[in-house]
Amino acid sequence: MSGSNITVGKGSDSFRAYIVGSGPGVIVVQEWWGLVPHIEDVCDRIAAEGFTALAPDLYHGESTKEPDEAASLLQALNIAETEAILRNAVWALLDQPCVVPEDKVGIVGFCMGGQLAMFAASHNPHIRACVNFYGIHPKVQPSYRTLAGPVLGHFAERDPYADADTVSALHNELLLLDKPHEFHTYPGTDHAFFNDTRPEVYHPEAAKLAWERTLAFLR
Repeated sequence: MSGSNITVGKGSDSFRAYIVGSGPGVIVVQEWWGLVPHIEDVCDRIAAEGFTALAPDLYHGESTKEPDEAASLLQALNIAETEAILRNAVWALLDQPCVVPEDKVGIVGFCMGGQLAMFAASHNPHIRACVNFYGIHPKVQPSYRTLAGPVLGHFAERDPYADADTVSALHNELLLLDKPHEFHTYPGTDHAFFNDTRPEVYHPEAAKLAWERTLAFLR
């Protein structure tokens, strides 16, 4: 299954998004590389399971394969603008006639996008389920008190960004706030273990299990 590109909004506030599928809505939030083919493929896979997936382009057309450039793009991200993009992406998704129900969506994010997914879910009551794949962003500190739905977290055993202490602190914070969540750490994995375009970190078995858990959670 393959989708199409749409423009959300008008003028200087507009952005490109990739959309595919029919059924309950799921926002997909990119890694620090940009809205690259891997993220579009994730959308296609979600759509093949009976959902409508939409991935907003947070970098307005920029993408890279170089870590230094990706880090610069991440650091340059305007968080207020990004929150507006994610909020408008939710509205754009809910406006699609193929999306049912019409008042709630899920969100899935990877790396930078995992933390941004948590941020968006903390700001938007229409986001009722959040999947965080090893989320990290140094400038994003969500207020989890306003989460409107449960969180599923997938984390790597070896991760200098979202390490065991970081994951434990997040678990304890959500526990203190009585926010339902389910966290999994996958043995023998590195950061970005789900990304099958990066053979140096991709872990097929862990990726398969995380995918199955994600689909069950979204359903």
